[in-house]
Amino acid sequence: MTADLRYPIGKFDPPANITSSDVHGYIQRIKDTPEKLKKAVEGLTEAQLNTPYRPEGWTVRQVIHHMADSHMNAFIRFNWALTEDSPRIKAYDEQAWAELPYQNHMPLEVSLNLTANLHERWVFLLKSMSEEDFNRSYIHPEGNKVYVLRKVAAMYAWHGDHHIAHITSLRERMRWK
Repeated sequence: MTADLRYPIGKFDPPANITSSDVHGYIQRIKDTPEKLKKAVEGLTEAQLNTPYRPEGWTVRQVIHHMADSHMNAFIRFNWALTEDSPRIKAYDEQAWAELPYQNHMPLEVSLNLTANLHERWVFLLKSMSEEDFNRSYIHPEGNKVYVLRKVAAMYAWHGDHHIAHITSLRERMRWK
């Protein structure tokens, strides 16, 4: 844990050389994310769900909906990279999506269930990929950065842990049972 509330587990810092053993670990973390997320919010009240995890940060509710949105985009990007040669993907404005008014009224279970079902499908895809598949890539339009899928797997394993830590560290700081 770090003192920076934005990065309670530290910033994303993948190994320079990601091995197939590393990838298997990332797949397991991605598989475990929905259950950990569900446990992180278990028993929270509406007021607690509407509490920002840090000053000027998203509410717990926004974090949950963001994870569903972000991981849907990641799953689609994997599919593009597996079916096209280094496709240029579509970026989205995470902050604007998190602030869409409907997200404040939609039951949390919708995004929790979506995340669980999406991760089941995503893990099935990840486990079916070959070593060569994990070397495929896509191009992000912001800076034309190339993302190799093995690094993307690492990033989303971290991403799930990162946002779950936002919630669990808030629970600890607020002494919410």
